[in-house]
Amino acid sequence: MRVPPRMGQTNATTWRGFVFLGFSGFGELQLLLFALFFSLYLVTLTSNVFIIVVIRLDSHLHTPMYLLLSFLSFSETCYTLGIIPKMLSSLVMGRQAISYEGCAAQMFFSASWACTNCFLLAAMGFDRYVAFCAPLHYASRMDPPFCARLVGTSFLSGYLFGLGMTLVIFHLPFCGSHEIQHFFCDTPPVLSLACGDTGPSELGILILSLLVLLVSFSFITISYVYILAAILRIPSTEGRKKAFSTCASHLTVVTIHYGCASFMYLRPKASYSLERDQLIAVTYTVVTPLLNPIVYSLRNRAVQTALRSAFRGRLLGAG
Repeated sequence: MRVPPRMGQTNATTWRGFVFLGFSGFGELQLLLFALFFSLYLVTLTSNVFIIVVIRLDSHLHTPMYLLLSFLSFSETCYTLGIIPKMLSSLVMGRQAISYEGCAAQMFFSASWACTNCFLLAAMGFDRYVAFCAPLHYASRMDPPFCARLVGTSFLSGYLFGLGMTLVIFHLPFCGSHEIQHFFCDTPPVLSLACGDTGPSELGILILSLLVLLVSFSFITISYVYILAAILRIPSTEGRKKAFSTCASHLTVVTIHYGCASFMYLRPKASYSLERDQLIAVTYTVVTPLLNPIVYSLRNRAVQTALRSAFRGRLLGAG
């Protein structure tokens, strides 16, 4: 890959790749942002990995719900690994080059893991539906083979949708400026560099995004309609509160995840602002993956108990 030319050079079209401008306009604030994002990234990686390890080691958490949570944490970890290291590098080094193939790969993996998260959240909603509406059949319906199929379907669907989104954009020719006003190869900023009529590609991205978000969110909504009906049939107020609390963690993560995704990918093109969207993207690439372990650690008693046991075990081992 050749050295990326500066904007305005006559041989710009001879280089096959892109340049992230990232946060290059923030000047002296870039090092401060690097320290902030690097700290959040370490906490995100540590928290998600810790959730996976705790669920794996604690036999009390060997249930379908926590199995799905561990795969969600794994998916979030892979999602951040494909984006944040490059972003941190651009904060320190400034302009960062990425090849055409590297950009396509980054878009594929980031879109795939994002879609996988949606389907895993839908699978977790179905798990809560079975637990509330068919508790006597929970063990037989949510047996290990079925859970494995749920996880496998979520990952396969995520990869297929991620591949579709990547092909919709990268079948287009790119010309003119190679500078991406972003810190990773997200669909809107890359699509803005394409030549010719991008209308069909924009429609394709909208349709794929709608399919992922609406299909998975519809499953979650239908599940919680039945769950709510089952909870309202509980005679005691204390029983209803306890039942609602078991769903609070999942509902919180769903609200944050789908809120960010809908805002970014279901808007009309006229509302795009690459500079503003870059800051908003920090929310779903840095903050949202961190909220998953935090929400489940703070709101879920079983996870809290397992975490305390793990810490006590480490302290006793160290002593």
